[in-house]
Amino acid sequence: MYENPNTFSLKKLGKNHKFCNRCGVDLQPEPGFYFGAAYVSWALTVATWVSVLLALNAFDAFGWITFSFFTHPVTFLLSGILVSLVLFPYLFRLSRSIWAHFFIPYRKGE
Repeated sequence: MYENPNTFSLKKLGKNHKFCNRCGVDLQPEPGFYFGAAYVSWALTVATWVSVLLALNAFDAFGWITFSFFTHPVTFLLSGILVSLVLFPYLFRLSRSIWAHFFIPYRKGE
């Protein structure tokens, strides 16, 4: 789907092929088609932040770190920001792929 297979290459992060290499389906049906992927990206980002909160609580339960959201909100914020920055390229492409799978019909390749 994407021109550059390396997810973490930021220069061509959002560049995708005009047509599928296997079946020829149009991957850019209209201008601005992928703006709707922002809704999918929002949902994935919320899931990421919830996962960070649950992971910090699990680490606290095992005694690896001391964490309480109400006493250490900075730990939660810094951890969430760090994870979001690291996962941004992957979540960006994943949200566009999910959006495309919702609206672009699949045609079995030759």
